[in-house]
Amino acid sequence: MAIQTDFLAIHGGKKIKTAPFGTGKRFGLEEAKELLEALEQDTLFYHFGTKVKTFLQHFNALYGIQHSVAASSGTAAIHVALGAAGITAGDEVITSPITDQGTVVGILYQNAIPVFADLEPYSFNLDPDSIERMITPKTKAIIAVHLAGTPCRMDQIMAIANKHGLIVIEDCAQSYLAKQNGRLTGTIGHFGCFSTNDFKHISTGDGGMVAVNHQDEEVFMRAHAFADKNYSRFDSSVTRKISSLAPNYRMSELQGAVGIAQLKKLPGLCARRTELGEMLTKMIEGIQGILPPDVPANSVSTYWFYMFRLDLDLLTCSREEFSEALREEGIPNQAGYIAEVLYKQPLFSNRSAYPGTEYPFSLTEQTYEAGSCPEAEKILETAIKLPMSEFFTNQDMEETGRAIVKVAAYYKK
Repeated sequence: MAIQTDFLAIHGGKKIKTAPFGTGKRFGLEEAKELLEALEQDTLFYHFGTKVKTFLQHFNALYGIQHSVAASSGTAAIHVALGAAGITAGDEVITSPITDQGTVVGILYQNAIPVFADLEPYSFNLDPDSIERMITPKTKAIIAVHLAGTPCRMDQIMAIANKHGLIVIEDCAQSYLAKQNGRLTGTIGHFGCFSTNDFKHISTGDGGMVAVNHQDEEVFMRAHAFADKNYSRFDSSVTRKISSLAPNYRMSELQGAVGIAQLKKLPGLCARRTELGEMLTKMIEGIQGILPPDVPANSVSTYWFYMFRLDLDLLTCSREEFSEALREEGIPNQAGYIAEVLYKQPLFSNRSAYPGTEYPFSLTEQTYEAGSCPEAEKILETAIKLPMSEFFTNQDMEETGRAIVKVAAYYKK
């Protein structure tokens, strides 16, 4: 692939990409039909309607599981899993420092303590060795975040959990239909938590699901009740037993209706994202200064976004200069992902989840220091994030790859 390096677009040269990226409509008549049927029920409450129930049945069939619980968001789904697992005040839960705050909100709602383990440098997921180093007598669970659609090393994480008697919750908000060793993410741990907000593979506006993989049927019953203020609503039976706090995280029939139609599109769109992501990786592998994402062996990523790192020791530019030059070549991108690791946020650095108190941090000696997860911090300092869509064309990926190669070649030491 011959690339002219003398004239970057940012210096007045010709852009690599001038045609717009492929686009498409996420919603159509399929969703409208399901919504109309929901409205014709004359109820939008999940227990009396059929849409949420049907949505969960289809989700269970797609994932090959027996039990799942609908929730109002992915954040709620993680909280439901924690509540069903019995996580309580003072317990420690190990998770990733590069994730949305939705991963840790439920931990704090249970007055438990988030503990951040470091990450692998190129998968951007939890380093199993770091997890093991963070385990204390107070550790009760691990939340494995499958970032950007790439599976964590679940075999190793499950082995660690089994060794120490820990619950494993998979945060699958970005990893629909991703696989490791032939198993879908969300079906490997004790719980798998999904999001259907508007920025995920499929959307119901907001919403979430909890795959309950625990062998004990009672755990599913607890998860169902925890999402609905301690109500157990099955068939014509409704019971309520208030033995501890439980929030209201119910999904409405409108969300369920859209979800039914969206699930039918999920296999195709995930397969396309995998194809596009793998195509781009092949184009930029071996390019000096460019470090593609690492998808673990026997794994399939479904690329909610595409993120690679720069080896700045092999380039003459900063990460921000590379990002701007790539943007001028017609490739939208973001320098980094989240602005900083979660433990640098004031909530953690000040050890204050609630105004005027250090609770629940006062229950533990856990502190949150800059530099405590050095690899995670380096990732955020050197990463370039690209948008990904199932509507992108092969030409879009080819031009993206050519632009990355062109910019890297210009700034090569």
